[in-house]
Amino acid sequence: MAENNYCVILAGGKGKRLWPCSRENKPKQFIDFFGTGHTLLQQTFNRMLKIVPIDHIFISTNQAYLDFIHEQLPDIPEDQILAEPIHRNTAPSVAWAAHRIMRYCPKANILVTPSDQIILSEETFQKDILEGFSFVAQRDGFLTLGIKPTRPEPGYGYIQFGDEVENDVYTVKSFTEKPEREFAKMFVDSGEFYWNTGMFMANIAFMNDCFNRLLPFVLGNQDDMNPQWTIEEENQYVNQNFPLYPNLSVDYGVLERSENVFVMKCSFGWADVGTWHSIYEAMQKSESDNVAIHSEVIFDNSHGNVVKLPKGKVGIINGLDGFIIVEHDNVMLICKKEDSSALIRKYVNEIQIKKGNEYV
Repeated sequence: MAENNYCVILAGGKGKRLWPCSRENKPKQFIDFFGTGHTLLQQTFNRMLKIVPIDHIFISTNQAYLDFIHEQLPDIPEDQILAEPIHRNTAPSVAWAAHRIMRYCPKANILVTPSDQIILSEETFQKDILEGFSFVAQRDGFLTLGIKPTRPEPGYGYIQFGDEVENDVYTVKSFTEKPEREFAKMFVDSGEFYWNTGMFMANIAFMNDCFNRLLPFVLGNQDDMNPQWTIEEENQYVNQNFPLYPNLSVDYGVLERSENVFVMKCSFGWADVGTWHSIYEAMQKSESDNVAIHSEVIFDNSHGNVVKLPKGKVGIINGLDGFIIVEHDNVMLICKKEDSSALIRKYVNEIQIKKGNEYV
């Protein structure tokens, strides 16, 4: 069964919530964010290489980022890179990837994963993914991967689980995307909700059927693509039609509207590299509860801060509690950590209007 297992890595997002480090011309997935020597995309790719062979890994991205893909993943064949002409959400991306994989393996089982996550236990992750592949190979349905929450994080999505189907796999009652903090606390206290990692799995026949039934007709038009076309002819067809595709996420467009959706309770240790606040919560703290991300910082009478500075600079932080302090290229950001996602969206829009694209 292992020869039927495939992976799609989503690497086309703009990553605006981690501005100013993540910019539209070089989003977070292409950055060595933590100073490990590998970008977030490379870490995700290397993690998947331990589970599936390289010719079973497909990269979904935007044409603007093709140079980064070729530079950072030089061994990936060109026909395993799906480069979209404009930015759309995840539903069109996954639909195209599933169509491409069907060319090679009509019995494929597919894992779809973002390219910007922290996985703490690689061994446990491999075990959970292989069990997930086994589940979807034998059952029609989407299998989402959930993590038990450790805090009421409003920046994450939540999955409410229902009845147990088999060991550690449950039906899904509901999805909630980025709830208010008080609701997130209620979810955590109830014990009925897990964090939504954004990773999901399904066999390709079921996946394609759901995309054709649940999404607007323009996605269904992918079935018009002649399977005898070359990759170049298929790419040309998609490039011409992609602007017509709806800006829909898989969660909203498919998972929330499908009847056969399950959640596996996973324990591999996970964090989304999506917001400064979530990174702060996920990383090891100093004695004064500060986090310095690959940066030289002296903290004095300061607590609960997250700091990222350019290499070669030293920061001295005095008298600050609960702040984000980030400098990258031509922007320095200092703002309260609490509810920072909304603030950063506001600042990005304001800076773009007042100063132009070179600052975003």
